[in-house]
Amino acid sequence: MSKLALVTGASSGIGAAFAQRLAADGYDLVAVGRCLDRLEDLAASLTDVNVQLLFADLSTDDGVDAVADVCTSLPLTMLVNNAGVAHYMPIAALPAEKARELVHVKVVAPTLLIRAAVPGMVARGEGTIVNVAGMIAFSGPASQEQFPRRAAYAGTLAHLVAMTQVLHEELKSEGLRVQVLCPGVVATEFHERQGLDLSAVPRMSAVDVVTASLRGLELGEVVCAPGVEDSSLLEAVSQADLAAFGAQSPELAQRYRAS
Repeated sequence: MSKLALVTGASSGIGAAFAQRLAADGYDLVAVGRCLDRLEDLAASLTDVNVQLLFADLSTDDGVDAVADVCTSLPLTMLVNNAGVAHYMPIAALPAEKARELVHVKVVAPTLLIRAAVPGMVARGEGTIVNVAGMIAFSGPASQEQFPRRAAYAGTLAHLVAMTQVLHEELKSEGLRVQVLCPGVVATEFHERQGLDLSAVPRMSAVDVVTASLRGLELGEVVCAPGVEDSSLLEAVSQADLAAFGAQSPELAQRYRAS
């Protein structure tokens, strides 16, 4: 039986690397993006598999709905929610239209595409979902001196981490695999499009990011951090979350009571 993967943001960077690797592994593709010329170049380079191009802007309701319709109608083996925009700036400096675009691309679109794809995957008893976030999802406690402020961006990535962890528990008994992929700085055009020159910063290749994701799926990793050598650090974060969650009580904590 043929394998079919839908990859958003497939025209460049991590999305293009996913498309190329999955095609090499025998997947037919639905390549989604908003740069048609690049999608056509991608398809022309992948001659051994069937590639369907879907021009869609996931910052719009129409774009999300168009891709969701495909997720519902086609027998997807894998869904890769990779599309993204950066908009690195403090919340007070973030224009409303950029905030709306960011939340739509990184929160609304993945949520609705997953919702559209999952029923078919469950009915077929198999399927893989990869949500591409980033290590900035874990940067919330960092001080201004440690890390520049980008609250809206970090928040969308943290949403993907939490949603993926819960989704894994919802779907593991159905035979589905779910992963959130959290790379650090990657050597793509992503930052340059925001006017950021990171050429002097050590960066991982998009190919290595995809290699980590696919190997992480084999290892059963729900949170995949390609550049973190000690995976126990990620487990410690999860265990701390569960410890805090489990420690709640209906009684008011002592520190909030008047002395």
